[in-house]
Amino acid sequence: MTEPPAVDTNRSRTFKRAFADIGAGLRSRQLWSHLGWQDIRQRYRRSTLGPLWITLSMGITATGLGMLYSQLFNAPLSAYIPYIATGFLIWNFIMSSLKEGSNTFIRNAGLVKHLPSPLTVYALRTTWRLSIVFIHNLAVYVIVIAVFFTHLNEPYDLVDGAPMSMKNPGIDWSILIAIPGLALLLVNGVWVALLFGIISTRFRDVPQFIDSISSLLFFMTPIVWSIESLWVRQGGDMEGSSRTLIYELNPMYHFLEIVRAPMTGAEQSWHHWWITLTVTVIGWCLTLVVLRNYRARVSYWV
Repeated sequence: MTEPPAVDTNRSRTFKRAFADIGAGLRSRQLWSHLGWQDIRQRYRRSTLGPLWITLSMGITATGLGMLYSQLFNAPLSAYIPYIATGFLIWNFIMSSLKEGSNTFIRNAGLVKHLPSPLTVYALRTTWRLSIVFIHNLAVYVIVIAVFFTHLNEPYDLVDGAPMSMKNPGIDWSILIAIPGLALLLVNGVWVALLFGIISTRFRDVPQFIDSISSLLFFMTPIVWSIESLWVRQGGDMEGSSRTLIYELNPMYHFLEIVRAPMTGAEQSWHHWWITLTVTVIGWCLTLVVLRNYRARVSYWV
């Protein structure tokens, strides 16, 4: 009796197939965009305000914390509320990309098993859904900027007593720099969903770990507190200080700043772009390696 020929299980482990998966996913725009819209509709089915509940909640939280922390850090209310509101807006997208990205394939287990689609489709579905929520939440930013535009339209200090070198120039045409910053966040959202999504199907502790450290990351990132407040507390002498490592070693801070700085009329430091671009390249390289080696196993792991 002749034995069947052995199957080469390594044939699917090629970068060509990894790139083919990403390309096929991008071409399936109608599929992942429809699935993303369906997620939003299902989540807020029979709700009067729908996704605006998230917007309303974020607006109330940002206003309340802005009033509180502006008093704690001796900051003008007209500067600190836009600072916190914009920070919350961007942070929600970044953290949601991590949390929901790690559950991308777990939540789509039925489709992964029975629908022969590229894995990238599910990552794009997650990123598209979060983008829709982000666009809804932009209403908070528009309202806050409209209310405090007179103050933000000219040079201002975020915290009273901040050194002249940290004075913000105010909102001008440089606000358009936020557009490529948002595009970079979307590009990173896709690889995060792919990388952490695949790892989480094999190790189910990953989503739990991300949830457990999310609060720590929030307070370690300058969202409700500011770099200017640290400088004021140190008398403006923090050059070379180890305290700058609190935020400089935090990649979340740099992704936050490439969007928040132009949106609030703050001074834009270009080293944020170099760091975020480096993280993007490294992230996609790791994703391609994982996609190359474990793409075919996801349907079994889920």
